[in-house]
Amino acid sequence: MTSIGKIGEKFVAQWLIHQGWQILHERWRSPWGEIDIIAQDHNSDTLIFIEVKTRKSRNWDHGGIFAVTPQKQAKIRQTADYFLGEYPQFSNFFCRFDVALVHYQPVNQSCSNNSDLIIKIGKPVQWQGYQLTLLDYIEAAF
Repeated sequence: MTSIGKIGEKFVAQWLIHQGWQILHERWRSPWGEIDIIAQDHNSDTLIFIEVKTRKSRNWDHGGIFAVTPQKQAKIRQTADYFLGEYPQFSNFFCRFDVALVHYQPVNQSCSNNSDLIIKIGKPVQWQGYQLTLLDYIEAAF
């Protein structure tokens, strides 16, 4: 069974692809941690490292944003540095750290993956047995 965190990450990856980004890696790991999504903009030399937070309503961390603490940010930066060391072809790219906040709630009916799905910020869609909403996408969050 796929975790809701992975489903949220796939959901955001689908949205990024529709925005014209190429997904380079998902759940990329280093000794310091993990980056949920690493993507590249085809129109420029920009590399984005995305932290995805998938939450139910009425959670303690305001949709996940409070979980991206300074300590978490430091681990993501260390992991990004490690990534750039492993992939030196990206060393001259502009790097950006974004945060995606996804809200979810289970739905009773079965929903399949739909590659033609149009995801818009703030609009709920049914996907993989959940109602998912990309609440916010924060560019250059830290």
